[in-house]
Amino acid sequence: MSKIKYMDLKEFMELGLLQEINRQILHPMGLALEMCEEDNGDCHLSGVWDYRDDDEGMYFGEDISKGEKFKEKAKKVKEMLEEKREKREEKFGWHIQPIEEK
Repeated sequence: MSKIKYMDLKEFMELGLLQEINRQILHPMGLALEMCEEDNGDCHLSGVWDYRDDDEGMYFGEDISKGEKFKEKAKKVKEMLEEKREKREEKFGWHIQPIEEK
């Protein structure tokens, strides 16, 4: 078995992956994955916010969601997904792994 490769958490955040996982998956359920960046630049996962009891779920405030950086990150994640689409569909017959029905 090959050794697992890890992405630096700061890169994960800077690429927009944290933002988009929160925006598209966790926020609608009332959850948010939190990462903290230390003064020295190191990042770590610090927990999951839990507002599942909130009827509306969670969302980014306008001060964040209207910014160019927010839009750039969303665009970058979309590009990263599309970058693998053709090869995955060619090799597996799907882009997003389906749940097998019994």
